[in-house]
Amino acid sequence: MVSDTDRHNQRVLLKISGEALQGNLSHGIDESVLNYVVDQVLEVRNCGIETAIVVGGGNYFRGITGGRIPRTEGDFMGMLATLMNAIAISSFFQNRGIPSAPMSSFENGGHVDVFNAHRAQKLLSEGHVLVFGGGTSNPFFTTDTAAVLRALEIRADVLVKATKVDGIFDKDPEKFSDAVKIPSISYSEVLERNLRVMDGAAIALARDNKLPVRIVNLRIKGAMKTALTTGETGSIVVPDGH
Repeated sequence: MVSDTDRHNQRVLLKISGEALQGNLSHGIDESVLNYVVDQVLEVRNCGIETAIVVGGGNYFRGITGGRIPRTEGDFMGMLATLMNAIAISSFFQNRGIPSAPMSSFENGGHVDVFNAHRAQKLLSEGHVLVFGGGTSNPFFTTDTAAVLRALEIRADVLVKATKVDGIFDKDPEKFSDAVKIPSISYSEVLERNLRVMDGAAIALARDNKLPVRIVNLRIKGAMKTALTTGETGSIVVPDGH
């Protein structure tokens, strides 16, 4: 069960990058990483926390390019990449006997259901793990923004962004040995200090709707469960004034 200190975290949305899925491969999906991600999510689910996922597409295509592909077309290519990842992740849950379904932000010929907030909430309450692909379906918006949007639409209690470092730091800890961890920080301070937690549009949307955002290191086994049940790992972005 969820601990008494964080009993309000009954529904969570996990944001995971496409790059995280490729592991040591040059592109595509490393199935060992995908199994690891499923294990981490199931730990959370087994605590009674309903879980949905938004996934990026950087293991196939990042969207923004410096070449001759225009931004609009490039971003849509990135959306297609995220949908491929959503289908793959959902299939791995299904292979474990866990009810799961991918959902797309746009029509796709009927192969994947188009996102519907009411249906998503119902499926989550019934124990499904949902995986949202397609970003927001609009160019010029990142999957960070899509994650905040979906978290709000499914009425998640918290958004967890999985990263390569254990929380928020005043500078990149992978480049600077004197980087200082910030356990708790407000949305406005993140924007003012230009900390690279999520893109500015995503943070602003979370701030305007008072959605807590936790940053955890996906590489640490059990980090997501610990962050949600005890708050003893990672960092949290909280409403201004808290």
